[in-house]
Amino acid sequence: MTAQPAPASFSGSDELTGFVTMVDGETAHIDLAVEGLRCAGCMAKLERGISSLDGVSKARVNLTSKRMAVEWTGPSQTPSSIINAVSGLGFKAYPFDPDRLEAAADAEGRGLLRALAVAGFAAANIMLLSVSVWSGNVTDITPETRDLFHMLSAVIALPAVAYSGQTFFRSALAALRAKSLNMDVPISLGVLLAVGMSLFQTFSHAHHAYFDSAVMLLFFLLIGRYLDHTMRRRTRDFAANLAALRAETATKLLADGEAKTLPVSAIETGDLVLVKPGERLAVDGIVESGTSEVDQSLVTGETVFARAEPGTVVYAGTLNQGGVLQVRVTAAGQGTLLDDVNRLIEKAFAVKNRYVALADRAARVYAPVVHTLSALTFLGWLAFDAGWEKSLVTAIAVLIITCPCALGLAVPAVQVVATGRLFKAGILLNGGDALERLARVDTIVFDKTGTLTMPDAVIAGDQVVDEATLKLAARLAVSSSHPLAKALASAYPESSPVDGAHEEAGKGVVATLDGAELKLGSAALCGVSDSQRDAAQKAAGFASLIWLARENGEVLPIRIGQALRPDAGETVHVLQAKGYRVEILSGDRQDIVDGVAADLGIASGQGGLAPADKIARIEALKADGHSVLMVGDGLNDAPALAAADVSISPVTAVHLSQAAADAVFLGDRLAPVITALAVSRRARAIMGQNLWLAVIYNMVAVPIAIAGFVTPLIAALAMSGSSILVTTNALRARFAGGKA
Repeated sequence: MTAQPAPASFSGSDELTGFVTMVDGETAHIDLAVEGLRCAGCMAKLERGISSLDGVSKARVNLTSKRMAVEWTGPSQTPSSIINAVSGLGFKAYPFDPDRLEAAADAEGRGLLRALAVAGFAAANIMLLSVSVWSGNVTDITPETRDLFHMLSAVIALPAVAYSGQTFFRSALAALRAKSLNMDVPISLGVLLAVGMSLFQTFSHAHHAYFDSAVMLLFFLLIGRYLDHTMRRRTRDFAANLAALRAETATKLLADGEAKTLPVSAIETGDLVLVKPGERLAVDGIVESGTSEVDQSLVTGETVFARAEPGTVVYAGTLNQGGVLQVRVTAAGQGTLLDDVNRLIEKAFAVKNRYVALADRAARVYAPVVHTLSALTFLGWLAFDAGWEKSLVTAIAVLIITCPCALGLAVPAVQVVATGRLFKAGILLNGGDALERLARVDTIVFDKTGTLTMPDAVIAGDQVVDEATLKLAARLAVSSSHPLAKALASAYPESSPVDGAHEEAGKGVVATLDGAELKLGSAALCGVSDSQRDAAQKAAGFASLIWLARENGEVLPIRIGQALRPDAGETVHVLQAKGYRVEILSGDRQDIVDGVAADLGIASGQGGLAPADKIARIEALKADGHSVLMVGDGLNDAPALAAADVSISPVTAVHLSQAAADAVFLGDRLAPVITALAVSRRARAIMGQNLWLAVIYNMVAVPIAIAGFVTPLIAALAMSGSSILVTTNALRARFAGGKA
């Protein structure tokens, strides 16, 4: 259901009421931008905290866009109370504003880069001092010289740590104020302990100090944080590029002929708008007058411009390349195809599956476990008389090396990359765990009409009547609302209606031309015998027939068909070659389904099926142990789409089908089905690999750190290396596609 603005009385005097929309009569919705989100643990903590509020039915966080969607019912919550609750959990929130979020992301990136530069410069100089001290014979270094170099290191390290560590310190402090822990708490604790111990050692004239380890730790942590920020920023650019297609105003043609520029929010369904050459369409609609070429690559995936003329459907976000168009509005603002695409992208970037749930649970228990493990390490080394210095250094190394960055990135990084890859291929996810379910598919069920075939009927090329007869029939077809008649009329757009023609509901059109009666429509209307009808249908194959009857008794069949999608045969062949079972389930006649199945090389095709019959077949396949993908278009496919394990619809599907489908593909080709299966399989494999990499890293690294073989510097290198490893591995999902 399309969201509506909240009524003025909804939140009383709350100044943020304008940011609330109603998804139904009772449920309120607000999108919030959240600062301070770092990892899967942050997501889980925020979602749990807000979901526990009275009246809140949904709190879903998108880590990529740092956006949270909250829904609630009743007067127990207001936008301000929810924002205050977010602050109480250690984060900063405000109503979602793409421009403000973009500015904040730019500022965060610049801040991370500056902090990284400062840490790198300081680390290089401190390492230079350390090398200068220890490059010669240690007995040649006087205590005074050693202390001087330690002091110089402190002078460099302290301001560098204070500046470069702000990212981690602020996040850790916010968590502690909220009486909770996040991954930045042990990082901050490790850095501060290393600096504090180094200062103590410097003033107590000890042989060793760890300023270099503390600063290098920050340097490598910031590298990982900046890479993560950059990756997420690039992913957000997908949605930002679409948002840039949205026109903010439209030129409305008033009843008196005046053209008035208005905000899109003021344009309503049924209005007539003017689109000049070079303008982006602000609305979805149907061209009423004018001819032009339109860049519809967003919708069709084709770079070739589409011809726009009276009757052509056009979409918001597409670009008018040529002449002036007058467009009758079918949707403006909310409800346009562009709006639907943006909505699906937001849902895609917020997907969660069992892998994410596993990472969430692991991140949730991380903080208490790692602090306990570090404390036990310190006490254990003390118990073995290692001295407080060695014990503390080892404990710091454990704090650092157990940072769950790799675990937190293992799955989200793959989802981000895979979702971006699918979007580039024209596939928009609409289901929370669609990637995982697509990866398990072994059986694919296609609807015929509008799925294997193009959605609109067309006049067949192998006619048994001449061109003059077709043109005559087209003049009658102009007066009919039947889909077959519309296909005939659209083949001859210059056709003028016959005066006095009238349509008999469910039968066809009757008219008189030059004193002779003409009929166009069903076999019954035109007096066709059963034998004549059956013979004509057998000769027509899987094309449908519309009949033209003349007054002299002559009756002629006109073939109207639905062309197969351009790559339907190739797609089916590839799927079958890869081991997928392929079937057709259609409500169309069995003979037509048989013809399509034969053309495509599909062994099993069932026709004449009601929605319940389709569901029964899908349930039977599932009962036999198959994982079923349903690819369908049309109102009667919605139940079957919902019954399948996972489902995909073309963008031409009715809205109910799109709501039931787990993914939507753009364009006239079926190849996105292959790509969706290939990317999902690759993504699932990489998710598993990343989780194992994170687990193996901890299984190997933690015992070594506890045993005292790892310094804080080496711990920082290992931790950052593991994060970079899983992120790099996730990028392999970019190259999946074309094969399943």
